[in-house]
Amino acid sequence: MASELVTCAPHPQESLCDYVRRLRQQRNWTQVQLSEAAGVHRQTIGKIESGDSHRLNRRVRKGLALALCIPLEYLEAVCDGTDVPSVIRLKFCPKCWVPGTVPESMWTDPRSHYCFGCGTELTSRCRQCKEPILSLQFRFCPYCGTSYKPAAVE
Repeated sequence: MASELVTCAPHPQESLCDYVRRLRQQRNWTQVQLSEAAGVHRQTIGKIESGDSHRLNRRVRKGLALALCIPLEYLEAVCDGTDVPSVIRLKFCPKCWVPGTVPESMWTDPRSHYCFGCGTELTSRCRQCKEPILSLQFRFCPYCGTSYKPAAVE
């Protein structure tokens, strides 16, 4: 199952157009579907994927990050032509995160260790097998099948 895991981090020297196209195709989305999910015009996605746009404004960057379930830092690194720092990890608050949704941008900040909303320590690894969380597109760890969000205790 681990071999089927699709990582969302950009490859070294991957261009913005190749990166966005790769992530869109991994989700089996059309450019129209991505544009709707990101809240941007379809022509914007077309320009990005054709290589006509190399810089993204804040609104487009944020929309793409949310739609593709990736940290903003990934898009910024690709736009700047730099490697993604190894310290950037996908993190979430086990109390506040709604399974299957994108993590809050404050959680993915490398300096964040606790949720600003409730104060709970952020999680970056599976609580069962301790493998790093590479995507929150799904609710379960691809390595061991454990749910990322523990059952509510009543």
